Amino acid sequence: MKKIAACLILTFSLALLGACGEEKPLLSATDYDLDAETAQTIRGVKIGDGADVFLAAYKDYDMLSSVNGGDYQYLAVEEIPFDTSLTTVLPSFFVDGAAVDIDTFCENNEIEKDDLLSYLTDEAYLEHHTIVYQYLVFEWENGRITDIRSESMDYNKDGSYYNSSV
Repeated sequence: MKKIAACLILTFSLALLGACGEEKPLLSATDYDLDAETAQTIRGVKIGDGADVFLAAYKDYDMLSSVNGGDYQYLAVEEIPFDTSLTTVLPSFFVDGAAVDIDTFCENNEIEKDDLLSYLTDEAYLEHHTIVYQYLVFEWENGRITDIRSESMDYNKDGSYYNSSV
C-alpha cells in the first residue's frame, strides 16, 4: 500500500503540472472524514452513489483517475468514464495543518514543481513543519461507487521511505 501511496504522491505532483492555469478550491482536513458506520463522506457521498452525486460534491476539486487499473492521471471531469472499472482520488497536501495550493506553495518557496516531493521530504524541512498527504479514494464499477476510503501519509513519520522510493 505504501508503494501505491508513494506513486500517488509523485503522480499527483506531476498531474498538477498538466492542470496548470486552472484554479481549483482546496479541500479541508474535515473533507477527508468518513462516517465509520456508513463510509459516507462529509459531503454526503456514499457507496452505491453514481456520478451525479459524486460530481455534485467534488467536481470543482483536483482529482486523479485510474481507468481499468491503468496509471493515475488528471482527467477533466467530463472525460472521466464513470461507467468503467475506475478509481478516483481526491488528494491534498497539508503543511502545518493547512491545505496548500501547489502553485502558490512552489512560488512562495521558490521551487519547481518537479522538486516538490524532495522539498517536502527533506529532513531539514520536516524538522520545522508537519507534512501530511491526505486522499479520498473512490472505487467504481458500472457507474456506481463500490468502495470509499480515506487515507493519509505523514511525511514526518515516513519521509525517509518516500525519499528513497522516488
